[in-house]
Amino acid sequence: MTSKTTELKLEIERIGTVSAMLTRPDHARACYVLAHGAGADMRHSFMEKVAAGLAERGIATFRFNFPYMEEKKGRPDQPAVAHAAIRAAVGEAARLCPGVKLIAGGKSFGGRMTSQAQAKAPLPDVKGLAFLGFPLHAAKKPSSERAEHLSDIAIPMLFLQGTRDALADLSYFKPVVEKLGPKAMLHQVEGGDHSFAVLKKSGRSSDEALTEVLDTLAAWIDVLA
Repeated sequence: MTSKTTELKLEIERIGTVSAMLTRPDHARACYVLAHGAGADMRHSFMEKVAAGLAERGIATFRFNFPYMEEKKGRPDQPAVAHAAIRAAVGEAARLCPGVKLIAGGKSFGGRMTSQAQAKAPLPDVKGLAFLGFPLHAAKKPSSERAEHLSDIAIPMLFLQGTRDALADLSYFKPVVEKLGPKAMLHQVEGGDHSFAVLKKSGRSSDEALTEVLDTLAAWIDVLA
């Protein structure tokens, strides 16, 4: 399946303009608004692989930089700024991909900011949230406080988590998902770390683990109402 990536500018009301990218395959059936993690921008190799892999599966992606990353500042934006960027991205993705199923979420920090934004006020036309390594807690400080807002979200959620993820102890994560009920699904990537990289002794490559992630995400998107 052929696809095209377009360089864009995203206007965030009262904040400014950031870089964005739309990767759209022919006859896309959905668009995933893909927010980057805290330490790398929308052009990071992980983001590139996700966008390319989803395009092969008929799903478009809308990537964008948070303002702090656009301005090359080390400290992530305050939540209100991040939420505004996500809302702007969702609106622009809907405009550029009319008539297709709209999903939001992203990698680590980007996914958590998306869930916070959705919990505060539903993102227009978004049918579900997908998280590529939800950062449940800081490294070596397991807790579930960062998940408290998830109970305020009514739409379906997919959590794709590596079993070696230092930011998501599964003994804390599983009860969170169980408490959320049928609207939430947890898919565990055996041996995967926070970016789904696996050890050589696992018997498979990190690319194979990422294929599992993308296949699961695409299948979940297809069954969303």
